[in-house]
Amino acid sequence: MKLDNQKILLAIVAITLLLFPVVALTSGALRIALGLLFVIFFPGYTLLSALFPKRDSLGGTERLALSFGLSIAVVPLIGLILNYTPWGIKLYPILISITIFIVVTSAIGWYRQRKLAAADRFSVTFKASLSKWINGSKLDKGLSISLIIAIVAALGCLIYVVATPKQGEKFTEFYILGLEGKAEDYPQQTLLGDPAQVIIGIVNHEQQPASYRVGITIDDVKSSQAAIGMLAHEEKWEEKVSFTPKVAGGKQKVEFYLYKDGEIEPYYKEPLRLYIDVTLP
Repeated sequence: MKLDNQKILLAIVAITLLLFPVVALTSGALRIALGLLFVIFFPGYTLLSALFPKRDSLGGTERLALSFGLSIAVVPLIGLILNYTPWGIKLYPILISITIFIVVTSAIGWYRQRKLAAADRFSVTFKASLSKWINGSKLDKGLSISLIIAIVAALGCLIYVVATPKQGEKFTEFYILGLEGKAEDYPQQTLLGDPAQVIIGIVNHEQQPASYRVGITIDDVKSSQAAIGMLAHEEKWEEKVSFTPKVAGGKQKVEFYLYKDGEIEPYYKEPLRLYIDVTLP
């Protein structure tokens, strides 16, 4: 069966554009399959179609092998360029950038092939012949075997990653901010009996729900506490919390201890700390 490469390029562009709703609306096998083609095959294949549109420029085996190799080279290069842009290496910037690359190279390849005579255009022929492979050159045999091994290895790695997803690091963010919501302008002075305020922030990255409370001490004496309650994974809690010094004095040490899941020992051995001067009214 013979298939015109121009139609293949149009199909690649269509599948690439289909990836946007698939990424946004699904997370199953279809997304993985299209994503695999999108990353390790389409960029290299469309680039080769743009560079070598003629039928005799490259053999079918070489073109297939180079499509994987060039894709593996092009995609990290796109990621490296994105790293130095305001968008950074994130899902949608990468998706959009690779899509633009595939569409542009496909359009160039399609146009260059259109200018060639029909007999000179590269086309894909599906024909299985074991005897032809056996009688082929050592280079073709080696490339074919290497390509099969690479594809099997890539699929094996993909199945392993999908079947045993790596769990992220477990930790909890714990921080204090000034009343403007910045890591500055903390209270430095207050009148005796007047409450001082800071913003306390907690973000749960424990891969599971967890409950929290914050204990506040002033010069190692318990002052107050804030019960945060249960936070889901990746849930953030950020609120104003008050503490009131009981005695006057300079450079009083205010410490904030985080406790998780009703434990007696603090989550972090070292508390968050600031110093405040307490003056008489």
